[in-house]
Amino acid sequence: MGIGSHERGYTLQNNRNNMLISFDWLKQLINIDITAEETGALLTSSGLEVEAIHNFDQVKGGLEGIVIGEVLTCERHPDADRLSMTTVDIGTGEPSQIVCGAPNVAAGQKVVVATVNSTLYPTEGEPFKIKKSKIRGAASEGMICAEDEIGIGNSHAGIMVLDTDLPNGTPAAEYFGLGSDKVFEIGLTPNRADAASHLGVARDLKALLRVPYTLPSVENFKVNNSSRPVEVEIENLEACPRYAGVTVSGVKVGPSPEWLQKRLRAIDLAPINNIVDVTNYVLHELGQPLHAFDADKIKGNKIVVKTAEAGSTFVTLDGVERKLKANDLMICNVEEPMAIGGVFGGKESGVSDETTSIFIESAYFSPDFIRRTGMAHGLKTDASFRFERGTDPNMVITALKRAALLVQEVAGGEVSSDIVDVYPQPIQNLELTLDIERAHTLIGQHIGAERMKEILTDLGIEVTGETNTHLQVSVPPFKVDVTREADLVEEILRIYGFNNIEVSEHMATTYMASFPKPYPEDINKTILDYISANGFHEIITNSITNSNYYAAGGDEETAGLVKVLNYNSEDLDVLRKSMVFSGLEVLRYNINRRQRDLKLYELGKVYEQLEEGYKESRKLALYMAGNTTAESWKQPAQKMAFHDLAGLVQNVLQKLNAADYEVQALEPSRYMRQGIAYVKNGTVIAQVGLLDAAVTKAMDVKEQVWYAELNWDYLTKKYKDKLVAEELPKFPEVRRDLSLVVDRAVTFEQLKQVALRTERKLLQGVNVFDVYEGDKIEAGKKAYALSFTLLDRQQTLTDKVIDGVMTRLMQQFEKQLGAIIRK
Repeated sequence: MGIGSHERGYTLQNNRNNMLISFDWLKQLINIDITAEETGALLTSSGLEVEAIHNFDQVKGGLEGIVIGEVLTCERHPDADRLSMTTVDIGTGEPSQIVCGAPNVAAGQKVVVATVNSTLYPTEGEPFKIKKSKIRGAASEGMICAEDEIGIGNSHAGIMVLDTDLPNGTPAAEYFGLGSDKVFEIGLTPNRADAASHLGVARDLKALLRVPYTLPSVENFKVNNSSRPVEVEIENLEACPRYAGVTVSGVKVGPSPEWLQKRLRAIDLAPINNIVDVTNYVLHELGQPLHAFDADKIKGNKIVVKTAEAGSTFVTLDGVERKLKANDLMICNVEEPMAIGGVFGGKESGVSDETTSIFIESAYFSPDFIRRTGMAHGLKTDASFRFERGTDPNMVITALKRAALLVQEVAGGEVSSDIVDVYPQPIQNLELTLDIERAHTLIGQHIGAERMKEILTDLGIEVTGETNTHLQVSVPPFKVDVTREADLVEEILRIYGFNNIEVSEHMATTYMASFPKPYPEDINKTILDYISANGFHEIITNSITNSNYYAAGGDEETAGLVKVLNYNSEDLDVLRKSMVFSGLEVLRYNINRRQRDLKLYELGKVYEQLEEGYKESRKLALYMAGNTTAESWKQPAQKMAFHDLAGLVQNVLQKLNAADYEVQALEPSRYMRQGIAYVKNGTVIAQVGLLDAAVTKAMDVKEQVWYAELNWDYLTKKYKDKLVAEELPKFPEVRRDLSLVVDRAVTFEQLKQVALRTERKLLQGVNVFDVYEGDKIEAGKKAYALSFTLLDRQQTLTDKVIDGVMTRLMQQFEKQLGAIIRK
């Protein structure tokens, strides 16, 4: 018998994430009297979500609609010498007339009958459905079958004649012992490593139904002789805290018996041979992965468990030569590696047709080591699936004895060594304290300490002490997800039943942690919705980018870049330091596809490495390119301009209650040579400007791009959602205009700040409605036409007060900015 190279030892995991559990197999461990559907609903309610329940049939179709019948009469067909007309009792009360072409049919026989509307799946050929028909003019209501016609054999010499006292109408599957099984497909979450076996599911059912489960007996295990001892040495106890094994000699490798093959096929595993099938059977029964070595290939009769030498190579069962990492755990003999521990066996040491002696390995490996190795080599096996989540170190010897007994049952042989068990530092139970009152608070209902104790005990968690307020518990190692008090509460609640928690008519909610006010996500949604309503489209780009974008800016730009150590592409080797290039990539993509009028925004993160560590911050970036309005008969196309973007930014700042800013000229940078910055308390909260042509050209963006960036972390941190409402003024506003000439370098913002400092009470607003530079005024000068809005909320302004305010403003403009007032 040939053996597939990848299927000896650690079996490659099926291409599925879900776990399959056979209902028949499960009932060998726990005696339950509810249906598969009821069991599935119960498991789902406890956190083991049954996503589907499949029928498993040993023969295709499960012999559905095929029954035991008795031939009452048999006569030759009047119009066909080779056909017989029979009447058959199939247990329905009225005999069925069936035309049969088999030469051995006779009255008094017990036969196999395919009833009308049943479907036959023959050993060869396509399936077909049985219908009422007429054969040579005679009605026929069914079919008396040969073994190949129902798919249980190859003979077509005649119909099957049965020796049975079973009543007529009995399903044929019952006679042949081919009853179908129900298979649960469970979506196993990563934290439930304890349930990754039939035993693990039985544990939950014990707690749910208060019915005990039974471990397979290993009482008959005994050592026949000590002729083939194997020594074990563990060099890395961190990676392998426990390693055990035993030798079985005189085995005969061959096909497994039908019962074992049936169990494996039910959970979608292909039988390989009796040795490998036993290791797979025990893995799925008890959750303990095993591996069988050809004992004759263990050089020096010694197993050495150690980590690999970095860079060395090893050929695994699938024939692939793999370059090993320093943390790869290897199972070696005195000369060479034989397997990657807990993950995959080696090509040279596995069981073959010629194997006569085996060494069965049962171990506990560190989840961290197995996980790293599996990911590094891209290997996922049924063993690594369990080891990397955490197995039960206390199941090692039980599983080893169970496997040795099964090997002797299906392959013969005798145990030819004592069990070797290297376990220098036994893993202890975890001691936890459960606050009973806090547990009731988390559950949301009082269930009582006694019910809590029952559930924990049924799950295998021992209650070691009790007071009026607390329970002391001892958590066994197989409960890898139970590490704190909240985990104990979760275990209690899932067994007690979420559906059993009563919902009060006046339900209230308490929180274990407070939520920030205002909630940041609400702020994000409000502002981003507003920007979208102004015609902008949101983009989401990769925060990993190309370091070459920053190289053109020299050392100043490349300094502080956060490098990706294990990057897969030279184009994606650093985390972005600026939002500019991410947006330009999107602009380039769209412009190249003739989408030139673009208004985009992104809320994302930028990263920088500083002397004291890494800095991560959020920015809101806005990009504008092309025209604000398309060309039409009414007006020509208009290019997007600075004020289109600056106006939106100012409105956003207003919505964030951050309008009390100062406007300053933007410090020139590599990205923007001109623009303005909005400053609050010495911090730049936003900046708006035109992206430098050299930057856009380097990114192959030929359009002019206006860019704005808001310091989102600062703005949301300082944001307060309290609004102050004021009564509408009872007295009228007054507007006064003023024209003045200043140096060309003086900005409107400077004029505005002088005005606001001069008159803090009555001045409500300053606006510029005209700016002039030309030959009518002195060179190097420019003229501003300003409007001032004045308001007194207590009384009507008089001309005397208004004139006084305007006089003070003019004096300060002359004094602070050298202005010339135009009268």
